[in-house]
Amino acid sequence: MQKKVDIAKIKQLREETDVSYAICRQALIEANGDLQQARKILIQQGAKKIEKAKSNETSEGKIFAYVHHNGKFAGFVELLSQTDFVANSQEFLDLGKNLAQQAASIDFKTTEEFLNQEFIKDPKKKVQDLINDAILKLGENIRLSRAQRWVLGELQTKNE
Repeated sequence: MQKKVDIAKIKQLREETDVSYAICRQALIEANGDLQQARKILIQQGAKKIEKAKSNETSEGKIFAYVHHNGKFAGFVELLSQTDFVANSQEFLDLGKNLAQQAASIDFKTTEEFLNQEFIKDPKKKVQDLINDAILKLGENIRLSRAQRWVLGELQTKNE
């Protein structure tokens, strides 16, 4: 038997989470119409999917570069995916461009430190959150394998 769920709540949850209407509806059913509880359910489901995806090998991907308009800063990232299909998707390409811009914008010593930075375009999110969002949307593992920042005149060391 299907339960009725307020369509406005489904729309609100969809706008907040970017998860499909069907999944938002199901979360609201499980939460008896409670938006806060439905958000928690979606977070738990997402975390499980991300953990499952992270065990998959990433052998495809792309290298992205961003040079700041003044020519004095540059960021480079190597972003990996499971398939060439995902590596060529607009979502993946946008993610790579954003990560390269992030790498150029804020100094970091290690890739791990980079992943824990606040995202410059949305400080409520960490860089790793962007990657996790892409994993959920694209349905496969995505991994940042390398990131580096160049500053004009500074000697660079390899970031691991």
